[in-house]
Amino acid sequence: MFLIPNLESMVLYTLGIPELLLIFGAILILFGPKKLPELARALGRARKEYEMALKEEPKTESSEAESKPEKTKEKSEEEVLLETAKKLGIDTEGKSLEEIADEILKRVKSN
Repeated sequence: MFLIPNLESMVLYTLGIPELLLIFGAILILFGPKKLPELARALGRARKEYEMALKEEPKTESSEAESKPEKTKEKSEEEVLLETAKKLGIDTEGKSLEEIADEILKRVKSN
């Protein structure tokens, strides 16, 4: 019924040189000397990606939807389709987007 925990059980253990050498030796035996540089690179990349993820602000789906409205996306696709048709020399006046896309496909397949 002690409210204060035993101080001896709360001692934090630190890794000294012998412990680090033992860990390094076990890793060397498991992976071999040729794989150690690859393992170190992979750990470095993982740490870098983790730190970059911590720095970035979390994005929610609603904020992404607000920043990219659907009309802008459709308009840009339409513009790309019209520009492609003009580059191929296809007349776009009075035609629907589907008709223009079909003509582009026919022109590309024939070349």
